[in-house]
Amino acid sequence: METLLMITAAVLWGCGTGLLIPRPAYRFSVPAEELWRTTCPAGHPLTDTGTGSGWFGYARCVAGDVYGPSTGAVASITTAVCVALVVVTGVRPEVVVWLLLAPPAVLLATVDFRAHRLPDALTLPLAAAAIVLLGIAAMMPRASGSWPSAVLGSLILGACYFVLFLISKGFGFGDVKLALVLGAVLGWHGWPIVLIGTFAGYLFGALYGIGLMLAGRADHTSRIPFGPFLLVGTLAGVLLGSHAS
Repeated sequence: METLLMITAAVLWGCGTGLLIPRPAYRFSVPAEELWRTTCPAGHPLTDTGTGSGWFGYARCVAGDVYGPSTGAVASITTAVCVALVVVTGVRPEVVVWLLLAPPAVLLATVDFRAHRLPDALTLPLAAAAIVLLGIAAMMPRASGSWPSAVLGSLILGACYFVLFLISKGFGFGDVKLALVLGAVLGWHGWPIVLIGTFAGYLFGALYGIGLMLAGRADHTSRIPFGPFLLVGTLAGVLLGSHAS
């Protein structure tokens, strides 16, 4: 019964938060030098007040035009991620942390996939939230991870990605800041999971790039957004770490 209640809560949380993602995903999906969007592609304001200040909700403007990513697809992905985290992690305090981090992670992946951008307005607060929330979870009974390991994982993975940013053209500085989040989440379960989750992200990104080249949609000079694949790799690492704990 407890497991069923948790799964039901995960479905409601994932679906509810997933429905709110398309509008901010659309607003954030702009080049780095541009301001966040305040109108739909047809020029209509995104809120009923006409101010263009609404951040959460369906991907529709005041005129009823649909824009941004598919609401159904984003909500389904968010729900699936939340359910997987609950089923594998079980009744542990960190499952609350994973559920809180999952929707903004899906938002980040959506924005990066659409615009090749990981906004500071998302990555930096998410990194801080991950550290603080995991610190709280570590003080709760039945916690299965290590908060010091999470902090070190954040710092070390961020430093490694910074070096890669300096020596490789394939990395953006947004990936460096995202690494602070990923290192904390993976580090909670220990260094083997940090390595596995990081490798998985590279593997998924490489497979995607190979698929694009085989389909004739990219070549060796093309750049792909690494953020979504790093996030998927981190999800795989968290699921593996939770299952092994």
